[in-house]
Amino acid sequence: MNFNLRQAILANIQGSNEQEVEATIVDAIQSGEEKMLPGLGVLFEVYWKNCNEQQKDQLCEQISQGLQ
Repeated sequence: MNFNLRQAILANIQGSNEQEVEATIVDAIQSGEEKMLPGLGVLFEVYWKNCNEQQKDQLCEQISQGLQ
């Protein structure tokens, strides 16, 4: 059996509006459950693929500052 987790997550969140996406992110962070990490990773991938280079640079700067 070949299971593609990325595709399953995308299918699950397809068509979500802004409020639903935010609720998904907040719930995943607040729950602290490691099983939510792949979903956050897929959301991050969607975001990254839709950013321009300036947005990517700003995001990386914000993340690196948050890791200080």
